Amino acid sequence: MTQHLKRTPLYSLHVQAGARLTDFAGWHMPLSYGSQLDEHRAVRSAAGMFDVSHMRVIDVHGSQAKAFLQRLLANDVARLKAVGQALYSCMLNHDGGVLDDLLVYFFASDDWRLVVNAANAQADLEWMQAVAADESFDAALTMREELAIIAVQGPKAQQALWQARPAWQAATRDLKRFTATFIDEVVMVARTGYTGEDGYEIVLPASLAPALWSDLAQAGVAPCGLAARDTLRLEAGLNLHGQDMDPGILPSQAGLSWTVSFADPVRRFIGRDALEQAGEPQLAFVGLRLLDRGIIRAGAAVQTALGQGVVTSGTMSPTLGVSIAMARVPYGIGAGDAVQVQVRGKPMSAEVVKMPFVRSGSAAGSDNPAT
Repeated sequence: MTQHLKRTPLYSLHVQAGARLTDFAGWHMPLSYGSQLDEHRAVRSAAGMFDVSHMRVIDVHGSQAKAFLQRLLANDVARLKAVGQALYSCMLNHDGGVLDDLLVYFFASDDWRLVVNAANAQADLEWMQAVAADESFDAALTMREELAIIAVQGPKAQQALWQARPAWQAATRDLKRFTATFIDEVVMVARTGYTGEDGYEIVLPASLAPALWSDLAQAGVAPCGLAARDTLRLEAGLNLHGQDMDPGILPSQAGLSWTVSFADPVRRFIGRDALEQAGEPQLAFVGLRLLDRGIIRAGAAVQTALGQGVVTSGTMSPTLGVSIAMARVPYGIGAGDAVQVQVRGKPMSAEVVKMPFVRSGSAAGSDNPAT
């Protein structure tokens, strides 16, 4: 691999573990440590951990930090009332396209934290700084490059974390989904996962990350790479920026209308005007389940009764044993409809299904749990 790629604080441990490394958004990242299927199943049945230190933490401080975030984000941070609450939101451009999807954490009216995607981090920061400067918000943005992030996911994640860090038990015992807390003022523990399973995301100084990773491994947590992370998130019906949505895609075209809040008529978030003028939707975002044998891949054409669509993400589901996918199709296509998907140049039968495909380790048939 080329030497210009960035390395997380856990890079040497990945190498020692024999991880298969890949270039992801300019970072040396573990794709797998052996069997992607074993890693996937470890998260569904027990506990797995991911190095997600390539994602970036951006802290927002200032007397107008809240007003700035209400302008910046499509979801309304005013919904966050209790210290430590978190919110998932899209950040839109003026045309309503998705610049990035991110998590925002509330700690005080002048103290907030964002976690953004690795591939977009620098562009996100520059966009945010431009908005703050151009609209004269008293809001300072700091990218915390000295921090690492470890995600521990699975039904036994809590048990494993407490075994690795017994002193954290009291602080995390009552931590609810989509909340976060600080331990000793330097470690943030959140409960906002990306796999469809329960678990924690630990944001901590880079110097402390290798010891935590090693202690979690000692507690029986399986190291997992990006390949398993992708199949897990797809089973959970969770989008990936740059694949399922991008700056040319509106939230409604990526199944993310629920992340846009129009409740406050005074709050003119960036992109609101474009969304309000968009008119009737032309595209829908749906889940697909292949009925024939094969694997659906991103970019495959989807033929529906109302015209053609395209697959944005597709894989073989280790949990279900069939191929699943997300697709953008003509508006009006919905659960139960029959479609055909091009797989290796051949049309194959599939059905439209509700997402997530999997919840808490087994087949699901209801709406996205994040809603």
